[in-house]
Amino acid sequence: MTALTAETYPLMPLRDIVLFPGMVAPLVVGRKKSIAALEAAMAERSPVFLVTQKDARIDDPDHRHLYTLGTLASVMQLLRLPDGTIKALVEGKSRALVVGGFEGGEGEEAFYSVRLVEAPDTDVDRADVPAYVRELGKTFEQFAVSNKKLPREVLKSITSLEDPSRMVDLIASHIPLRTEEKQEILEIVSLPQRIAKVLEILYREMELAEMERDIHARVKKKMGSTQRNYYLSEKMRAIQEEMGQGEGGDDLGELQQVIDRKNLPKAARDKVTKEFKKLRQMPAMSAETTVVRNYIDAILSLPWRKKSRSRIDIDRAETVLNEDHYGLEKPKERILEYLAVQAQVKKIKGPILCLVGPPGVGKTSVCRSIARAMGRQFIRLSLGGVRDEAEIRGHRRTYIGAMPGKIILSMQKAGVINPVFCLDEVDKMSVDFRGDPSSALLEVLDPEQNFAFNDHYLDLDYDLSEVFFITTANNLHGIPVPLQDRMEIIQLNGYTEEEKLHIATGFLLPKQLEANGFKPGEIAIGEPAILEIIRRYTREAGVRSLERTIAKVCRKVARERLKNREPRRKYRIAPEDIEGYLGVAKYRFGLAEERDEVGLATGMAWTEVGGELLQIEATVLPGSGKLTITGKLGDVMQESARAALSYVRSRALRLGLDSDFYQKIDIHVHVPEGAIPKDGPSAGITIATSIASAILRLPVDRSLAMTGEITLRGRVLPIGGLTEKLLAARRGNITNVLIPRDNERNLREVPQNVRDSLHIELVDTVDEVLQRALIVREGETLFKDLPLDPLFSDFPIASHDTPAQ
Repeated sequence: MTALTAETYPLMPLRDIVLFPGMVAPLVVGRKKSIAALEAAMAERSPVFLVTQKDARIDDPDHRHLYTLGTLASVMQLLRLPDGTIKALVEGKSRALVVGGFEGGEGEEAFYSVRLVEAPDTDVDRADVPAYVRELGKTFEQFAVSNKKLPREVLKSITSLEDPSRMVDLIASHIPLRTEEKQEILEIVSLPQRIAKVLEILYREMELAEMERDIHARVKKKMGSTQRNYYLSEKMRAIQEEMGQGEGGDDLGELQQVIDRKNLPKAARDKVTKEFKKLRQMPAMSAETTVVRNYIDAILSLPWRKKSRSRIDIDRAETVLNEDHYGLEKPKERILEYLAVQAQVKKIKGPILCLVGPPGVGKTSVCRSIARAMGRQFIRLSLGGVRDEAEIRGHRRTYIGAMPGKIILSMQKAGVINPVFCLDEVDKMSVDFRGDPSSALLEVLDPEQNFAFNDHYLDLDYDLSEVFFITTANNLHGIPVPLQDRMEIIQLNGYTEEEKLHIATGFLLPKQLEANGFKPGEIAIGEPAILEIIRRYTREAGVRSLERTIAKVCRKVARERLKNREPRRKYRIAPEDIEGYLGVAKYRFGLAEERDEVGLATGMAWTEVGGELLQIEATVLPGSGKLTITGKLGDVMQESARAALSYVRSRALRLGLDSDFYQKIDIHVHVPEGAIPKDGPSAGITIATSIASAILRLPVDRSLAMTGEITLRGRVLPIGGLTEKLLAARRGNITNVLIPRDNERNLREVPQNVRDSLHIELVDTVDEVLQRALIVREGETLFKDLPLDPLFSDFPIASHDTPAQ
């Protein structure tokens, strides 16, 4: 086609596409008129006129809907697709201007033909064109660097072109512009003007890109980690909901409902509300979220106002205590007194009872019975081995893995604010570098303070004044004095034989029969057989060992039944059968000694597991006045032995001894069972008796046991643990007991049957003890009426004044 010569070509309208000369583009053609135009051009091997529609929404455009300047293109390839459309590959050749025509087009498959004239570039030879081209190439390189989506190959191919017209057209085709702007560039036939227009667009696009980067950087800087994590968590939540994993409802919404329903004090509600607001702003996957959520859950799981309704019926409470425990009259009496006051007063600052007694006497089970009698929840906390103060008061939330203390955790388990709370083994706490837990208990057990107990983890005041605290201990020595001052001490003594027999027949035996798979009556153990077990196979203040021994008998019987294939056989166990089931007796029952011995006296000792009989031996050897003491004795007991020897030396003349007798002999005092530590002053008169017996060669009454502290003046001072000591004497079949006269007031606490079974004598001086304990020959007396040695004339022994009490 020559310049200004009009020729007729098939027309194909384009939607949203502007084809530039030199541009190769694939087109998917679906309109039938467009397909017909392409096929006609392909058949005649002639170009096709491609022009852009003004409105892409029109399906059947005419000359009013098309631009007048387009591109004359050659059809390189046609490919008919299965759905009836055609994929065409076309290449722009030159600009062309519509000058007339629009012939045809009538009918569904008829295409338009138009008359065109070529629109060549103008001003190509202007002097400023090379400058424009150079600036265009440099600017497009900058644009390509900032636009990461533009392939490097495109930049290389465009910048290597020598034809300025083709270069500018290809650059315009690769800039992301609106259709109207591309059509505007296509219609500029002046080459310098077209280059200037494209340069203007490139400058604008690069400036916009720079502004976008600045805006993005500022927004990214403002958007902190919390917002970013929140965005990601929301995105994750949306993904989970899309996957069907978020159907459980809004977790925070459910937590809000729990907070609204919970009847919290004002301080606790304010704290929870504040923490919940913080939780809502946190991302779900944050570690701090777990900490805050655990803290809120800890507050919500605590009982703040909920109480258990406890109807206090004194008669029923007494019945419950008697059903669960035999004996223990004093603890039961004190508990019933407390319940009686509770029935009259709405709220009493609860007393802190401390049950002190040997193992196995039922301290913990008494606490459980109190809860049952009061109709309250029961919780137990063992303090044995607790060394860290934080176990009582909790850790602060700044620590990783922090949690409330054992007191608050126990209250969570109880679920009410007025349970019966048993603090077991309160004497077994210890102290190390992590603090003193017994000091932390002071606030818990003080009625004047525990209405505002502050746990380090909660950092809120919690009311413990409604709790009925009961502590248990084996002895008072391990409990600090300030802690003892906040408790009411109730001593639980060991059981007598009669009480053990009653407990075994009424409770222990039925319990073990059921535990070992026997029906009632299948094993009958009579009272004589149980007495045999109590006397010869157990030696304890409580009944734990007795229960284990009865369980052992049941196991032996079970094995025998299965071995003999006699599943229905009933057994009646007599005292003589016990050895066959339990083996040789562990202990000897009866008098501590079979005959009266010289230098051997029987004392009574108190231990943490009850009372024990203590044999003290003394022997005299040739020597130079040396005193040897063995048996792993403590300092106090060794001092008692020296005081006893000093007393005997001071009474030498009246006992018929030379005043310097001790210079010719050595005395060895020994307490058997040397592997067991022993200490305390109450063996003083027993040691004095054994030393006097060994020196005087006089036997000691084997049916007699004694206890008392000795002084250099021969006074017998009071001792503790009288009930346990008398029980030990009764177990050992002792008939006569010597105790200090000052302990007479303690006899009222000793069970009546124990007092009736023993002949108890009260003594003031060691002289009385020796006269009662040593067996002298007939017609002789222990103390001789001789004048005192001048050394002792100013040292009255028995006639000194009694010190003020």
